[in-house]
Amino acid sequence: MTHYTFAQTFRSLYDKAVALYAGGQRDAASFFTADECAWLASNGISTQHLYDYAEDHNNYGGEPGYDVALGVEYIRRDYFLNAQHGKTPGVIADPETWPAKTESVNGIEWLPRILPKARAKLRGELPSSMMYGCGGDRKFFKAHDIHPAEFLNLVWRLDANDDAIIDWVSRRSSGVF
Repeated sequence: MTHYTFAQTFRSLYDKAVALYAGGQRDAASFFTADECAWLASNGISTQHLYDYAEDHNNYGGEPGYDVALGVEYIRRDYFLNAQHGKTPGVIADPETWPAKTESVNGIEWLPRILPKARAKLRGELPSSMMYGCGGDRKFFKAHDIHPAEFLNLVWRLDANDDAIIDWVSRRSSGVF
């Protein structure tokens, strides 16, 4: 693993995934060589993560984009290396237990759902059927002027303190900061 060149290597793999998807390849497991898969895993990133970025990049006008993907994966990587000491949790979250997409708190729809989703992304527990930064997440982030990496970092800092996270999002949404 090389730390200094993380962004550069991530960029090359991101671009490779985008090109493969654009070329019609649809199997995340076939996107990368064994060495590339090992590099991704050593940084807490799955091939599915890059496949999801590539799929949305190609189908939604470049969104979420390399810069957002890099920001999100930097936070995930930092958590993986420093909080999880480079070990995967071996647990996969169950989205069926998450609040519905239409649920709201403090009048903010999607917030109850994105809290467990962000925690699952941060911890490496997100099932392959879910993407942190999907279209619904992007709509939420744009509506409340929150960068996806900023939110992931907030969830890490405030851990299980949903009230503090909800308060922060409410203040951001109202333009307090």
